[in-house]
Amino acid sequence: MNTSAPHTRSAFRGAPTGLLGLGTYLPSRKITNEEIAERIDSSDEWIRSRSGIRVRYWAEPSETVEYMAATAAERALEHAGIDAREVGCVIVSTVSHLHQFPSLAAGVAHRIGAGAPGAFDISAGCAGFCYGLSLASDMITAGSARHVLVIAVERLSELLDPTDRHTAFLFGDGAGAAVVGPSDEPGVGPVVWGSDGSQKDTIRQTHSWAALRETPGPGMPHITMDGREVFRWAAYQLGPIAEEALARAGVSAADLDAFVPHQANARITDELVKGLDLPAGVAVARSVEIHGNTSAVSVPLAIEELLAGGDARPGGLALLLSFGTGLVWAGQVVRLPPAPAGPPRPAVTAPTTDTNPTAPAKETQS
Repeated sequence: MNTSAPHTRSAFRGAPTGLLGLGTYLPSRKITNEEIAERIDSSDEWIRSRSGIRVRYWAEPSETVEYMAATAAERALEHAGIDAREVGCVIVSTVSHLHQFPSLAAGVAHRIGAGAPGAFDISAGCAGFCYGLSLASDMITAGSARHVLVIAVERLSELLDPTDRHTAFLFGDGAGAAVVGPSDEPGVGPVVWGSDGSQKDTIRQTHSWAALRETPGPGMPHITMDGREVFRWAAYQLGPIAEEALARAGVSAADLDAFVPHQANARITDELVKGLDLPAGVAVARSVEIHGNTSAVSVPLAIEELLAGGDARPGGLALLLSFGTGLVWAGQVVRLPPAPAGPPRPAVTAPTTDTNPTAPAKETQS
């Protein structure tokens, strides 16, 4: 926790909105490096040195994207003390909802009893949570909604080639949600976001769903990635984006309590920290070790981990920085929400079924 930084209430420029509550869901199936190493002729040591990842969690069949998203959303609402009927819009970021339509957001909104809010999905890969926060804050500032649920959910294990040495060990499943609402002081800084379509093939689906019409078909598409190019791009292009986000928020690195980069790879985080020259008191999220790369979910998971562990303080300022398929990116400074009851914990058991969206089974938390 940054105890030496001056109080920055008057310096922080942003919208009069804030993160009122957080909620997360980690699925029940723990996957160790040893289990994956067998399939890719590798080792725990090789995976750790290459990515920093020790374990990740994959969803059982009943832990659907809708179930995980709704559970995280309900926990965020409870944390914020907001009734679902007060939600004016639900935004879900996902690239692993395998139904082209209807949107996952509409189903989640119905499932949590949110009435008839605006509801839509966004596809911004690992940057999706930060994209959603910006959209939510702008909606509230404009008066379009009073409370917005921003949810990130991924079930990437279903899109992995378990024999691909480049990706099989990287990704985890889960969900994270935040309630964004009005605040007496700025809580969501201006977003710095962008895209570079010339890099669209660096992280992509191997082939389109349309290819499945062919006989014999190519099978289920899976994630493919040029890891070397992504590393080079992220390590050296994201620094200026982070600095611009700080400048637009009117703060410096010394004002931060925490730095929460997308948990893609520990080596990328190390390069970013080095480039930003963060003061020693700024907590750096490093939950990739215990969650893997959960795409857009990684930012809310990491925030909850930092707050629950006392590494960052509620109300402190955090720089969020994310990037993903597109390539797209987003960064903003936010004021951290109240501390959650505990860190993200995997479900002890998966629900028996997920066939009744209006009455979801409840998993037991450890």
